[in-house]
Amino acid sequence: MSAIKLHIRKGDKVQVLSGKDKNKKGKVLRALPRENKVLVEGVNIVKKHAKPTQKIPQGGIREMEAPINASNVMLICPSCQQPTRITRRNLADGKRVRGCKNCGELIDK
Repeated sequence: MSAIKLHIRKGDKVQVLSGKDKNKKGKVLRALPRENKVLVEGVNIVKKHAKPTQKIPQGGIREMEAPINASNVMLICPSCQQPTRITRRNLADGKRVRGCKNCGELIDK
């Protein structure tokens, strides 16, 4: 399976569009383009049973974030603070950057 170009990158602030965590906002911890998924801070919390190890001697049940589909999140523009679609723009030096559809500002500076 080949990697898909995502509209979301690590460090972006996003809003969840659907599912049990709808309308929650968080920062992207990891982008997984091969699986078309993103890991968002505080969203899609699952419980994982851990055996005792040297790091965690008592073991137990841990709560952690699980990846969600990238199509279920929308980027929040840093300048207008609104969830937005992105546009791809070519700069004069040949670089492609993301822009906000609402306010027109560049997202990647």
